[in-house]
Amino acid sequence: MIIVSALILKITIAIRSMEDYAEAVINALERHDMHDARHNLSMIVRRETKNLDEQHVLSGTIECISESTVDGIVSPLFYYSFFGPAGAFIYRVINTLDSMVGYSDNYYKDIGCMSARLDTFANYLPARITALLMVMSANIIRADWKNSMQILQRDHDKTLSSNAGYPMATMAGALRIKLEKIGHYSLGDGYEDITIEKCLTAISIMKMTTILFCIIFCVPLIILLNLSGWWILLFGF
Repeated sequence: MIIVSALILKITIAIRSMEDYAEAVINALERHDMHDARHNLSMIVRRETKNLDEQHVLSGTIECISESTVDGIVSPLFYYSFFGPAGAFIYRVINTLDSMVGYSDNYYKDIGCMSARLDTFANYLPARITALLMVMSANIIRADWKNSMQILQRDHDKTLSSNAGYPMATMAGALRIKLEKIGHYSLGDGYEDITIEKCLTAISIMKMTTILFCIIFCVPLIILLNLSGWWILLFGF
């Protein structure tokens, strides 16, 4: 049972895959290959990428790192902590359905409406917890944690998604950059340009946030629920 739990948890968490996708974009930019960079970005975002300049390619990458910290890492761990492998797996199903059909256009609105609402509900608490932990992570790695708090408070509600704005606004503030999806939203003040180094710092914040979430939330909760008999009630052990 322990081996099965570990395998399911590994499948539902996307730390390494997100880093690999980001590095693919970074490597293309280092080669000055904008065509490849735009193509690699298109694999992880829904927006049109073929006309984006380098700043907006990097912005899209950092936005994806920020949002994926929630739905690729924190949320699966959150539901694993309460409901074990089943919780993490069910969350991943909901999130995958939202990614596939959770669109607002006429073609998908009937079959995608429920998955989109379930995904919004499932990520509500994890998104807000992640934002707070990102502020702490920014402080630890010497990013601008005070600005991250200010931008979080000011810009968290500027995105169409009621959850995505929390981690993205926090990241924008911590990095002192502006994250922008043209025609949709702009987060942060853009005190500094978006660079490859900023993208690497975003990955560091993602990893530190994961560590803090495990230490502060996951491990204590699992121990507490185990001692209270909750996991015995669920799984019989």
